[in-house]
Amino acid sequence: MRHIPLLAAASALALFATEALAADGSVLKGKDAFTSWEADAPGVTRLITPADIPAAGESKSSSNAPQPVARKDGDVPKVADGFKVELVASGMQAPRVIRVAPNGDLFVADSSANEVHVFRMGQDSAKPAAHEVFASGLNQPYGIAFYPLDNPQWVYVANSDSVVRFPYKAGDLKASGEPQTVISGIPPEHHWTRDIVFSPDGHTLYLSVGSGSNIAEPVTGLPDGGIEKWAKEKPLGLMWGEEENRADVLAYNPDGKNMKVFATGIRNCSGMTIQKQTGALWCVTNERDGLGDNVPSDYATTVRQGAFYGWPWYYLGDHEDPRAPLKGQRPDLAGKVTMPDVLFQAHSAPLNITFYEGDAFPAEYKGNAFVAMHGSWNRGNRTGYKVVRLLTDKDGKPTGAYQDFMTGFVLSQKEVWGRPVGVAVGQDGALYVSEDGSGTIWRVTYTGAKPS
Repeated sequence: MRHIPLLAAASALALFATEALAADGSVLKGKDAFTSWEADAPGVTRLITPADIPAAGESKSSSNAPQPVARKDGDVPKVADGFKVELVASGMQAPRVIRVAPNGDLFVADSSANEVHVFRMGQDSAKPAAHEVFASGLNQPYGIAFYPLDNPQWVYVANSDSVVRFPYKAGDLKASGEPQTVISGIPPEHHWTRDIVFSPDGHTLYLSVGSGSNIAEPVTGLPDGGIEKWAKEKPLGLMWGEEENRADVLAYNPDGKNMKVFATGIRNCSGMTIQKQTGALWCVTNERDGLGDNVPSDYATTVRQGAFYGWPWYYLGDHEDPRAPLKGQRPDLAGKVTMPDVLFQAHSAPLNITFYEGDAFPAEYKGNAFVAMHGSWNRGNRTGYKVVRLLTDKDGKPTGAYQDFMTGFVLSQKEVWGRPVGVAVGQDGALYVSEDGSGTIWRVTYTGAKPS
């Protein structure tokens, strides 16, 4: 009889228990929600609340970057029974944000190649009918938006240091003119992923600018006139120095003028979208590192005008960052931090979000959101590397729970072949997912039958 080491047996037992929870529809709560990639599977549901977050420093902060490996033909993401996943494209350098044009074309930012691609999908097929490079010579392009919303005349692209726009008419596979700079002077260092989205009325262009650091380490000293004077004159929670107008969502006119600070204290809002049902602006955020494996949670949230979400002094409400010089620096902000709507496992690195408004998935998916998680580097037990579904009620309000939808990108504790970034719902009702680990794009459809 072969003997199983106690540690391995315990790990296997825990994994079996998690899979059973996935099968019976139970929800992982409290400490049970803090798992590793080995417990991930389509259908596993987690609910993390502020009360579940451990104290800073309770666990050791880890450096655990993944070892990327080439995708083999047999490496395919896992989805739940009744869904089918198919490869759309491979061989791209770093496909990131996916946005769907009003005519159904998929616009994809290849950030490493400094290009934006267009895929025209074939009818009810994962094979593109056409694929062209719409624009090249960009600077780490990420966010993409169409304007005006109903009949676009422009395609906006967010570079790391600017926002530009290209002339556009429906069906264009290549830009018909040179880019016009709409917003310039964006600091490109550190967090460089700039996302953009227009308000439902088309009057406002939102731009997310991530922080230039983990906890504002480059900022030494206080603002001119002191903190009290700064707090009276500036938006709530605005940072100064090199971090001024970073870790924020900014708002502009469509021509890039009349900049205003819309919301502050969001460390790295890498993905934004508008929830059609409510008209609310949403973002998914990478929180700070170095406080432990399970603190603080990354999150998805509605972004409210004038709200402050905590960075760098606080996180998840009035939890104060214990590190110098932050601790005790801004007692005036206690009680003024807006709590985010959905908490994820720490270090999951959510990068994009989209709401499902199609009719091709089961009815219970309508109005729910999908979030792409790029995956952890600052956690001992790897987490993320998947696409999850945010559950909402009939009014579009998040329940706080999220469910694994697409997994299978991690091969072992060290090796990873895929890192999800972009999520978008096509006109065909399929979910399209990009990942920049192997440079692929995937299409997920509902067949109503168990995939073979």
